[in-house]
Amino acid sequence: MHAILRARSPVWDPGPVTTPPHGLRERKKQATREALREAALRLAVEYGPDQVRVEDIAEAAGVSPRTYNNYFSSREQAIVAAITADRETRIAAAVAARPARVRLADAVTEAVVKHYTNTGEREHEALLLMTTRTALRDAFLDATADIEPPLTAVIAERLGDAGPHTARVLAASVAVAVRIALEGWLQLTGNAGAAGNFRAGGLVVPSGSLSDQLHAALSPLAPAFDVAERHTQP
Repeated sequence: MHAILRARSPVWDPGPVTTPPHGLRERKKQATREALREAALRLAVEYGPDQVRVEDIAEAAGVSPRTYNNYFSSREQAIVAAITADRETRIAAAVAARPARVRLADAVTEAVVKHYTNTGEREHEALLLMTTRTALRDAFLDATADIEPPLTAVIAERLGDAGPHTARVLAASVAVAVRIALEGWLQLTGNAGAAGNFRAGGLVVPSGSLSDQLHAALSPLAPAFDVAERHTQP
């Protein structure tokens, strides 16, 4: 496989690149992370995830396996990182960009729904890949926890003196709600003929509305957001 990796030119479009961090060291680390995750996804799509080793990903990205392990703990984590592409940062930035007159619950819901449903062919193909491997699906669901830290900072800025735990509790609740929505969307099945969408591994290609799942999971959090906002008003 190594000879094939060297001979092939990249065929996977990495999509939009997020704003790089400040500082040369941080930019280099971000570039390495992006190279690894894009190599992982490209190879998984070309050869199948089971045929890709950490060593293959590291070689394709031009780094050592040891360097790879500084960024990702598994191939599944690297593949999912390419699929999500810093989505948690983009969600937080979208909430921060909304004016104060916009209800916080609405700002959060709109940002989450937009960045989980406004996807192109690249992510669609990657999602089809995930439905064939339980390990990839689980890593994708686990990645929802990454929503909490950046969203906590944005909510804390919005709420001001609402208390040390309020922003974190709200952000963590959003992350859990998103996971629940995704679990409902990526349903496990034992029926090989279900809608003609059965794939290996007992998973089906998502066929329902993710937007509806997200709205349903996030709507119970709205009263808590409203109470927190009222406490910040003079």
